[in-house]
Amino acid sequence: MRVTIAGVALVCWSGLVAVAQVPGNQPVQTEADEYTSYELLAPERQQFRILYDVTATTPGARFYFNTIRKGSEATDERVTDLASGAELPFTVVAGSEARATGHPAADLDTNYIKVTLSRAVPTDGEARIRIDKTYKDPKSYYREGDTIVFDRSLGIKRNKVVLPPGYELVACNMPAQVFAEADGRIAISFVNANPDPVSLVVKARPLPPRAPAPAAARAAESAAPPASQSPPALSLAQIATRPTNERAFQDREIVYFLQQPETHSFDLYHDYTERREGTAVYLNVVRAGSRVSNPSARVLDTGETLRTEILRGDEITRARLDIGEPVTSATEVVAVRFAPIAKGKSVRLRIAETYTDPARYGLAGDHLVWNRAFGRPRNSIVLPAGWYVTASAIPATVSLTDDGRVRLDFVNARPDDIEVLVLARLR
Repeated sequence: MRVTIAGVALVCWSGLVAVAQVPGNQPVQTEADEYTSYELLAPERQQFRILYDVTATTPGARFYFNTIRKGSEATDERVTDLASGAELPFTVVAGSEARATGHPAADLDTNYIKVTLSRAVPTDGEARIRIDKTYKDPKSYYREGDTIVFDRSLGIKRNKVVLPPGYELVACNMPAQVFAEADGRIAISFVNANPDPVSLVVKARPLPPRAPAPAAARAAESAAPPASQSPPALSLAQIATRPTNERAFQDREIVYFLQQPETHSFDLYHDYTERREGTAVYLNVVRAGSRVSNPSARVLDTGETLRTEILRGDEITRARLDIGEPVTSATEVVAVRFAPIAKGKSVRLRIAETYTDPARYGLAGDHLVWNRAFGRPRNSIVLPAGWYVTASAIPATVSLTDDGRVRLDFVNARPDDIEVLVLARLR
């Protein structure tokens, strides 16, 4: 049995496989792609700014309800529609009102930020928003002598914590990327791949006044690499200025739906957010060894269907498309065109395709074999009907889809690829 892309559009990393229901047949609020940034303010204030990106996914919903955590005092709230960049109206409501106006599972003892969405959530679509608020919470953010401590249970899977200006990181109990923000503040960022919330503890202390670097050191940092090196090697100064790509913020995800292995084919969809001003085309370069067919695309923000085309070899050159690599006769690209991105706006795309790849997917004896490198942070495989997993070289969470197929979810918090090898047998 072949599963269509539309039939599984609500399967996502957050573990949702359908819109849950509560008594009275009211849909429970669902969301996806959650990401939170905590900016620690001056420690004597015991406050931190929260930027919470979330995608509302309940079909037809006109409101989104964001919990105000008990024990925290919220101020300076603001809500933005990430697709249009426009501010959205909101009110703070009690749990009883939240239950009555669209969040039937709301806690009666909790307050909520009730956001009016710019449009009802489209069927098989979504509404992306950013909630900006400041919390005061002395139990989560406090001093221990000269050290500041951020100690908080985080249920969201993708998170960043930014230290106040002039502080150095001295402890973090969760494996995390460390990097400097554009203004010099130190940040830590991580993806929690486990099913439970993480009890995060971050500690920092003030830095001493920084002395200017010696002239000799400044000259060494700016020196070019020797001309005799071939190919040219980067200097340490050049390496130090390369940006760190925050893995947790990346919201690209892909789901593969394997057809029966003798076909060497699989359906897939991948979700991508385009934010670059003026961009009007998305180019999906087909991996060498794969062939693509049946492309389609739509805007998840609105449900709009987009035009797609497959270009090969000289067709790519004649179209003057820069694919970021040399074009050969075997090069294959799926081009998706959309309205140019205006300043401050973005678009969330879902591109669906069928790939055929005999070198990486097929049968070896009685075993289904899947061997493919994954570069995105979130990747999922759904086995064909009737097959059960016997091996996965990369750790994965395993679940069943609504129609009984085995699904494996891979979360890669590292900035490099993972080589995924999966074996399965016919049940």
